[in-house]
Parts: sequence; C-alpha cells; structure tokens
Amino acid sequence: MTDLLLQPYSLNDELTLKNRILMAPLTRCMADDNLVPTEKMAAYYARRADAGLIISEATIIRPDAQGYPNVPGIFTSEQIQGWRNVTEQVHDQGGKIFCQLWHVGRVAHPHFFAGDVLGASAIGIEGTVPRMRELSYQTPKAASEAQIEQLVADYAKAAENAIEAGFDGVEIHGANGYLIDQFLHHSSNQRNDNYGGNAANRARFALEVVDAVIARVGAAKVGLRLSPGAYFLLDEGDEQDTAVFDYLLEQLNHRNLAYLHLGIFDDSMRFPYLGGNGIASQYLRKHYNGNLVGVGSYTPEQGAEAISNEEFDLLALGRPFIANPDLVAKVKAQKPLTPYTDDMLAELY
Repeated sequence: MTDLLLQPYSLNDELTLKNRILMAPLTRCMADDNLVPTEKMAAYYARRADAGLIISEATIIRPDAQGYPNVPGIFTSEQIQGWRNVTEQVHDQGGKIFCQLWHVGRVAHPHFFAGDVLGASAIGIEGTVPRMRELSYQTPKAASEAQIEQLVADYAKAAENAIEAGFDGVEIHGANGYLIDQFLHHSSNQRNDNYGGNAANRARFALEVVDAVIARVGAAKVGLRLSPGAYFLLDEGDEQDTAVFDYLLEQLNHRNLAYLHLGIFDDSMRFPYLGGNGIASQYLRKHYNGNLVGVGSYTPEQGAEAISNEEFDLLALGRPFIANPDLVAKVKAQKPLTPYTDDMLAELY
C-alpha cells in the first residue's frame, strides 16, 4: 500500500514532486539571535531532502510577527542569505522546499520587538510564551485597515524574498490560531468593518494575502495551510465559522493554488459545526477541488490508505521526520520507523 506514497505527483505544470510524502513544518526555534538560519539548520533540512516536498518551519514575515524565541525570519538580507544556504543544500540533495510564511498575530510578544501586538480584534488569549514561560500574553490591538493593507504587502514581500532565497515556493500559514486564522473565526474576530461581521468580510484578509502573494510569485508556487476546526490558540468553534470557510474555500477554488494543507495535529478530532462527522480533512475535501495535503498523526500506511480512498492527495508527516531523517528510504524499504520522543526536540540532527 505504501508504494502509492512513493509515486511522483504533479502539483501543476511547473512542479512535479518525486513522491507524495511531505515534510510538515516543524517549529524548532534553532535560528540565531538575528533570526538567521544556521549551518546546522541547513544540514538538518538537507538530510530530509528525499521528501517529495519540504515545508520549512514557520518563518516570520516581519519583526512584530514573532511570538517564539529564535524562530527564523525572511525580512532581512542576512536572513535571506541564511535561507539561501538552506535551499542550496536541499537542492544539492535533489530536494524541493517551500517557505512557510508566518505572522502569529495576538500570539506575538513585545519582548521580541518594539511596538504593538496586533490581532483581528482586541481579544487576548490566556497563557505564556513557549520556552519563555515568564512572559504572559497581552491583549492585542485590533489592526486598523491601514495596518491590514501593510500586512498584506509584507506577506507579498516575504514571498518575493523567499523566492530570492531559492525556495521553490511558499506556503501561507493561515491555520492554528495565528493571525490569518484569527480573522476567520468568530471567537477572535469581533470586527464590524470590512474585515468582520459576515463570512465574506471575515475571509477578506486571507484572500487579500493569497492574491497579493500570487501576484508576486505566481499561483503555481503558492500553498495555503488552513484549520477550519478551531482548536489551537482559539476558543471554542462557532457555527458562524462554517459559513466563513464555505465561502473561503469556494473562492480558493478559483485561485489555482499549488495545494491546500490541513493544519491540525490529530485528524480524528471532531468539529460538529463543520457538518457530517466533523472531520476537518473530509470537510476540506468536500469543499475544495485542488490538491489537498493531509496531516494529523497518520502513519505512512494510514496515509497511503487515505490517499487510495481519495481522502487527500499527499501526506505530510511531522514528528516522524524528526525521528527519521531517512524516513522516505525506510518507507521504501518497508522498515519500521524510529518512534518520536520529546527529548528529540532538544537537538537538530
């Protein structure tokens, strides 16, 4: 069954992957203090270049996008050069790599930058910054329409920078309770202007970012990650969310993206307001016509079966790639994967 994972797959006329196994984005907090990718990071990605496509760890588009220590950026010349070293080493090993573009919105912390924390609305979250538990989250300011316009421009510039750095494309991070996702959900978006209230308005920011990035680098080089089920860094989901995602996905069907990537850690979770049995991947498959990347605690065998059943087209694996740099070779040889353990997070290898 896993042979299906090892077959080449064409995302579009410009990009064919050597297999259907993607390395999911994995935040490792291993950039230097200037948020520049290191030589160690380049080696880490190059060792996993047998994946059909590597999606980089989430990479911030500008200083106020930061909510975690030592995450990489893509907004300075030094960061671009650091990523160029990564992409060159991946390409030297025959791999392909997309840069995941990230703004955390209300999950940002001014410890990392000078200025305001921005969100869809002035609604904060409880908790503290990962790896820096002494820092509590703050209530954000609702981004003004002028600030939203600048954010859209900065996503587009970050995409341009990523292509300059040698990436094969970009994935817009629109999932997991970060900035774009905050606009999509009722619990975090209480606006009454052009970016809130009805479904079209709540989806407006996401679509403006997608369109600006497409205009800059081309749709064939753009993926998008979404999590229609609110569960991470968000409050309870709301029935109003379904109308937003119904509208958003219908609009995305006209954009010819490289792929849509499910952003969820366990695809067996139920979100009843999505309809049917509430499985997020099934909801996306029902409403989205393009390439769909499944993720969420699948084994290679389970992922291959899901692809065979046309539940999605490609499988993204995260933690298994941390534990198995040679994951694709092991799948090909039908060897068991080394189990992931939390102590593996402490070191890139």
